[in-house]
Amino acid sequence: MTVKRQGVDELLGLDKFTIDEENAHIRLNKEICANCKDKPCLVVCPAKLYKLNDNGEVSFDYAGCLECGTCRIMCKDKGIVLWKYPAGTLGVAFRCG
Repeated sequence: MTVKRQGVDELLGLDKFTIDEENAHIRLNKEICANCKDKPCLVVCPAKLYKLNDNGEVSFDYAGCLECGTCRIMCKDKGIVLWKYPAGTLGVAFRCG
């Protein structure tokens, strides 16, 4: 019997996200992020939601956030000025298929 392993993208595709369009649960201070040399958020986010735009600025889309908190812990310069869990019934709902 062969067991097929699912990749990360397939597993993330099973999750359900209910987004709070009016209240982002994570906010960045763009000035602090601009001066950050290491930019660990670009590599530690398991959902790859932090990106560098064409101007070299960090952009972030909280809509696919897995709410793991890794970015908050790794941001030593405190560029993440707000990190909280979304309000009840909002955010990610993990599903195992």
